[in-house]
Amino acid sequence: MQSKVSDLALALAFAISLALLLSVTKPTTGLVVAVGALVLLVAFLSTTASLYLLIVSMLLGPEFLVGGLGGATTAAGRGITLRFDDFLIVVIGLGWFAKVSVHRAGAGITANPLNRWIALYILASVLATLFGVMQGRVSSKTAFFFLLKYYEYVFIYFMVLNAVTTLKQMKNLVAASLVTCFLVSLFAISQIPSGERASAPFEGEMGEPNTLGGYLVFMLAVVTGFLFTPGAVPRRMPLVILFGAGFVGLLATLSRTSFLAAGVVGLAAIGLLAARRSLWLPVALAVCVGGVVAMPAPVKERVLYTFTQAREEGQIQVGRLRVDTSTSERLRSWQQSWTMFVQHPLLGAGVTGGPFMDAMYPRVLSETGLIGMAAFLAMLWGAAKIGMRSYRSAVDPFQKALALGFLLGFLGLLVHAVGANTFLIVRIMEPFWLYLALVMRGYLLEQHQRDEQAAVLSVPAMPPGRTAVPLFNKSSLS
Repeated sequence: MQSKVSDLALALAFAISLALLLSVTKPTTGLVVAVGALVLLVAFLSTTASLYLLIVSMLLGPEFLVGGLGGATTAAGRGITLRFDDFLIVVIGLGWFAKVSVHRAGAGITANPLNRWIALYILASVLATLFGVMQGRVSSKTAFFFLLKYYEYVFIYFMVLNAVTTLKQMKNLVAASLVTCFLVSLFAISQIPSGERASAPFEGEMGEPNTLGGYLVFMLAVVTGFLFTPGAVPRRMPLVILFGAGFVGLLATLSRTSFLAAGVVGLAAIGLLAARRSLWLPVALAVCVGGVVAMPAPVKERVLYTFTQAREEGQIQVGRLRVDTSTSERLRSWQQSWTMFVQHPLLGAGVTGGPFMDAMYPRVLSETGLIGMAAFLAMLWGAAKIGMRSYRSAVDPFQKALALGFLLGFLGLLVHAVGANTFLIVRIMEPFWLYLALVMRGYLLEQHQRDEQAAVLSVPAMPPGRTAVPLFNKSSLS
């Protein structure tokens, strides 16, 4: 009762303050402030409701390109592209922090094995950037916005992990995410007649097909996890339709990095199917071979373009093998990364302190050095361990399917990161951290149920006239 009264008082004070502010601002500015304030209020009153809003905006929110930071646009490598969901994450995060501060009891960041690795990775990046600023390699203003954009998605992990407490909530968030994926897939399919490479809605004039490709690879892997797990969903046909639409949308991106990632996920799924039912292996392989042969001509041409591009300056050639300029640039990223690593081995050159690299692993090494790279790999390994633990221990089919889909998608993103800054792209990382948090919450729920059952079984029968002594049993997640 006291909590509801305090919420009502704060909401009333918030509304009065907002009304006074709007009375002295311009109409356009007032509208922006009002929308942000409304989201902030929703986040304070209901974190779960704000998460649904964030899920819908993950791929359906508009973008705003901010030039001048670093002297170039995003396409050139150092501009800041702000999206509607960027603002949502910040505003919802502030609302969540405010709620945690007001309701201290039972609130806070849930203890889990990944916290320390996330903190270490962020700390390494901040320290590397501070050294870069002091040595004149990094602009403080540019670095601040890039660091904020790099790690804003971590808020999603903490918010979901704290807000979701039941299996029903997990299912509803997954359903919202899958519906969003279906809408995005339809949008990608609608771009096929134009002859242009498909990209997500509101991507601007240039578009980012590789981003949409990485997102679809992850989401299709999640769908595969549910299709492969008996009893995970009451009806599979909606998932089959979603998989078909998402697969066509993926092909429409013509993203070779995404195709490679999808191929690795497909091979992993076939291996899993063969381990369960060996008789299905020849059928699965035949379907894969037939699918490759039946691929649309633009897809085949895009893949072959890697080795058939007309001779241009900047191509890398080894013997008679010559690769296109885009692939050559990614290969040079690894060489540039090594050069930066030799110059700054421990903490790197700092975020934005080196040349732009469209490949995740060399970028982390060049920007944060050996310490940051170690923390980054430890964070990834921690995420993989969470998925594997949850998959092995899960009894509920939904939670088992969720963990399997996450692991398949995680594998795809690891491959995708070879040719893209996958783990820094918000539109890919938002669903990734959402599902990681759901997998972690599912694991914690099952551990809690096991602890309760063990506590009940370990309590001996009480003699008449005696009262039972409460038993507390805390399990370690480390």
